[in-house]
Amino acid sequence: MVRLKEIDTRAPKDIDKSKTKEETEKLLEELDNLQNLLYAESKHAILVILQGLDASGKDGVIRKVFGRMNPQGVQVQSFKVPTEEELSHDFLWRIHQHAPAKGMIQLFNRSQYEDVLVTRVHGWCDDKTAEKRFAAINHFEELLVEHNNTTILKFYLHVSREEQESRLQERLTDPTKRWKYNERDEEEAKLWDDYWKMYEDVFENCSAVPWTIVPADQNWYKENLIAKTLVKALRDLDLKFPGLKGTN
Repeated sequence: MVRLKEIDTRAPKDIDKSKTKEETEKLLEELDNLQNLLYAESKHAILVILQGLDASGKDGVIRKVFGRMNPQGVQVQSFKVPTEEELSHDFLWRIHQHAPAKGMIQLFNRSQYEDVLVTRVHGWCDDKTAEKRFAAINHFEELLVEHNNTTILKFYLHVSREEQESRLQERLTDPTKRWKYNERDEEEAKLWDDYWKMYEDVFENCSAVPWTIVPADQNWYKENLIAKTLVKALRDLDLKFPGLKGTN
């Protein structure tokens, strides 16, 4: 079983920052080309799920790793507190309508997992209901993989308490980040241990599609790992540009 307290939130000490950033630049160039292939071929879809505690850097990943891609082939969906309409449907209704079409890369900034994380931390979802939701999430992901040629990449951005506190303070002092400030963030940060427990439960019950736990205290290392994982996934698809329509 995954124990988050046993996993470092920082890059290994023998990793060179400058060389890693140079590698990331090359990976981002390759990603641009691979995304064009994916879009042109339109036989496969990519779903990238970004989960993590507040201030773990989800927005930064979206901007830095995916910002150079052709916007025609990339979509981002953030899942916040459900609306009244969303609450009147099953919990996956609002998720499924944003599943990627073939040729597309879809990013989920938070995802279906919020309904077995924040809901359990705050007591809105009991263990019996959570078990049923785990099964529904697994079936949903299996459906996308098996019936729509979707590759799902699930990332948990693993940030330390100290780094989270520093980033939350920046939202109060840095004019470029004040728009991110939410007075509830400090209260949610106090529930750190509860969130870790619920995440560990998710890893235990919903890993048929595996999770990548990304040390997230250093943005340069986090971005490198995610770019590297995405490049490998796209390479493995062996994408090809299609020929002229109507020709063999």
